[in-house]
Amino acid sequence: MTRTGYAAPALEKGLDILETLARQSDPLSLTRLAAELQRSKSEIFRMVMVLLDRGYVARDPEHDTLSLTNRLFTLGLRTPRARDLVSAAMPPMRTLAEATGFSLHLVVVHQGQTAVVGASWGDREVSFRLPLGFHRPALDATSGRVIIAFQSETLQQSMIAEALPLLPGPVDKAALRRDLTRIRRDGFDYHESRDFVGLVDLCCPVLDHDAHAVASILMTSLRRRRDDEDNLMSHLPALRDTCRAISHGAELV
Repeated sequence: MTRTGYAAPALEKGLDILETLARQSDPLSLTRLAAELQRSKSEIFRMVMVLLDRGYVARDPEHDTLSLTNRLFTLGLRTPRARDLVSAAMPPMRTLAEATGFSLHLVVVHQGQTAVVGASWGDREVSFRLPLGFHRPALDATSGRVIIAFQSETLQQSMIAEALPLLPGPVDKAALRRDLTRIRRDGFDYHESRDFVGLVDLCCPVLDHDAHAVASILMTSLRRRRDDEDNLMSHLPALRDTCRAISHGAELV
């Protein structure tokens, strides 16, 4: 029985498949997927075929494994709120990228993971770019920690609980709490990339009218010379102004 009192077994089965694949860091075979769902392969076979046909799931023919495509992500970007956020973000992001030469990424958090939903490339000789839809465990990303830091206590705990199982190892929760408190106090984070060696991140939140983060803007520098890092921090006021402009442009405040 569902929480509404209504049952739709086929729909529930399809959603279970999508949610299970979304939680995995690696593609799953049909056998492994069935085991994760505690169902037989015959029970889920037809549903998997439909999801493959509709483009929500992709099959690796070499390893005979299944993984999610970006189709759900693309659908999410079509919602009015997401369209409003991205459309409001792009003009000021382009202006800042052109002025600084650094690439900028607009990031949101969903189900414990970050997702890049917008980007504007800088014109430096060597720059860092992430594809739209790129995702990471939120607690293992500077952009994710910034978003989580600017939440109500209840929502923050919920987001942490969603993100913790996605991390590769245990987390010092006291240290995490101190880090989130520092980010909220400073209003930004400046940190070596938690994912890529040789990168330094500068990140600020995009806030709604309750001062809760709906997204963050990530500016990243390649560690080529020490003055590159110093130059990155010099753009903090402009990055903050850009985030405020996005908040107002998207009618979040």
